[in-house]
Amino acid sequence: MTINHASTLKKEYFLSYINLIMISRNCSLEEAKELTMDLFFHNNFEQYGKQTYEKFLDAYYQLEMLNS
Repeated sequence: MTINHASTLKKEYFLSYINLIMISRNCSLEEAKELTMDLFFHNNFEQYGKQTYEKFLDAYYQLEMLNS
């Protein structure tokens, strides 16, 4: 997925990204979260700005509520 460094990524982007990881790697939501932190953010929460990280967390919590 192409990333535009000049804008904030939306929650919908991360919903798709996390779902793609879970499907392609056949892993749990928690594992997908850890992989996203590693592969996308390179363990640097501020790499794409605070708002983008918050949108990632919003998406994660939404998926967590759907899976519980």
